[in-house]
Amino acid sequence: MAKHPERTRIYQCHHFDSTRWDYFEPRSDDIVIATSYKAGTTWTQAIVAHLLFQDGKFPAPVSEMSPWLDMRTYPLELVLNNLRSQAHRRFIKTHLPLDSMLYDENIKYLYVARDARDVFMSLWNHYSKMSDDVFTLMNLLGGREGDEFPLPPDDIHEFWRNWITRGSFESESDGWPYWSHLYSVQSWWNFRELPNIRLVHYGDLLQDTEGEIRRIAEYLEIEVRESAWPGIVKGVSFTEMKKQGEQYAPGGGEFWKGGAKTFLHKGTNGRWRDTLSEAELKLYDAACERSLTPECRAWLENGGER
Repeated sequence: MAKHPERTRIYQCHHFDSTRWDYFEPRSDDIVIATSYKAGTTWTQAIVAHLLFQDGKFPAPVSEMSPWLDMRTYPLELVLNNLRSQAHRRFIKTHLPLDSMLYDENIKYLYVARDARDVFMSLWNHYSKMSDDVFTLMNLLGGREGDEFPLPPDDIHEFWRNWITRGSFESESDGWPYWSHLYSVQSWWNFRELPNIRLVHYGDLLQDTEGEIRRIAEYLEIEVRESAWPGIVKGVSFTEMKKQGEQYAPGGGEFWKGGAKTFLHKGTNGRWRDTLSEAELKLYDAACERSLTPECRAWLENGGER
């Protein structure tokens, strides 16, 4: 394995285009927040926003301050101009695996992961309650590579069978019609020892929110006055974030039926236990065996030491 991550493939689909990073001009203090999806992206963006703006007064909605750069439905020129104009420390969102991502030794990367079964439950809400306009936009916007983004099935079990057994890319064997959560996690796990890549587990954030945020602040080299901690922890709680959902949800929540309250759905783990059958969980075991090393799987399911 290479000592440093290398971009070995272009990653393009109805949602994103990895080549958009070719036009990004990094700064030495940039932060990149990365996940596959539904693993704590918005939560981590909120955490970083509250660490940078400790009074809770943001210059813009978090999804605007921290744009999803690879998302192809946002005009690239507008995204880049927005980032160039930011005088504060920047934090950019990506859903790319590390092998299709820009790697810069000066950038701090925060990769957030979550048990694939919990990701699936959150993704079902995300996908099944999308506005019809989203599908129209992604499928008709020029430049799309690959298949169309299909409407969700009526049955969560049909979605599970497709998501856990079919890939959207040649190098992946799960994730359809999105991309593989498992492949993404393994790509970042492989370089977890690098000093500018920090892996964070969603379960650890749930269990010890303040402790994990303090560790994130230390990693990002952000000084936080002690009196600010109660406000930061409260500000990133699910209850507070849901109250101000339009501040955090992409597009203010306009992409989902029910708006930001639909996007910020439950924020809990373990709901898959009441949904997936023993036979369906065997499909999960097979997917993990195909895509994850044993050490990576153990961490993904349990969190803790990396």
